[in-house]
Amino acid sequence: MLCTRCRTRTAVTDDGLCTFCSGTRPVLPGRPVTLATDPGGRGAGTWLRSPVGLSRAVTALLATVIATDLAALASGLRLRGLWAGYADDGDEAVHGSRGEWAEGLYAATGVVQFMAFLATAVVFVIWFHRTSRNAEIFDPTALTLRPGWSVGGWFVPVANFWLPYRVAAGSWRASAPVGPEGARLPVSRAPLNLWWAVWVAAMLLDRIAARAWGRAEEPGEIVDGLALMMAADALDVVSAVLAILFVRALTRMQVARAGHHAPQPAAA
Repeated sequence: MLCTRCRTRTAVTDDGLCTFCSGTRPVLPGRPVTLATDPGGRGAGTWLRSPVGLSRAVTALLATVIATDLAALASGLRLRGLWAGYADDGDEAVHGSRGEWAEGLYAATGVVQFMAFLATAVVFVIWFHRTSRNAEIFDPTALTLRPGWSVGGWFVPVANFWLPYRVAAGSWRASAPVGPEGARLPVSRAPLNLWWAVWVAAMLLDRIAARAWGRAEEPGEIVDGLALMMAADALDVVSAVLAILFVRALTRMQVARAGHHAPQPAAA
């Protein structure tokens, strides 16, 4: 049975706690058992919480985002074809029932896209905060920002293109496997770096496309605006796939690290 508190290690006590959470882990030779602290002397927390369930929920929601993006791409391609026919050949089909149906479908997929994105963002931030709290327990010296920034960093204008990355980088460092002597082993940050770079690019392209689509009035402008919207959707699909890889990689690292976790000595 898993520990009822951290959900990562085997329960050994009558009340369902593991050796870490119950405080019954024997003292390691030459290593004092103290509460982990960061360089400022602040406490990092007392127990771990499993990110596995949340990571599965985030993965499922990201898959939903991918599905809605693909649906938007398909409906956008159909609508763009009708407008391109009108702009190039004067085909009036876009003003008939086919055009109305295509525009209605494109608008509906946009609503579904937004709902999927909102749900995914909420669950992702919860998972992000949990992994940041775990990382603070693993190794608070590896973090440059406190776990609170894993939530607040997303809402700071302009800085939200950088602050969450710093939190993620700290969690990645702190969750890296450790060697026999307790030294942190290097792990490639490629999953994190690739996801973040594509995510930033997708957000910027989405804003550019939304402005172009909102200003489009002439048939040619509408065709170009739809092309930008479709490019943003395609890049968002890539971003979601990379996000899944990042979420799964960091979750695996934390689960593995939890199995070898020992309290860190207080920083000088």
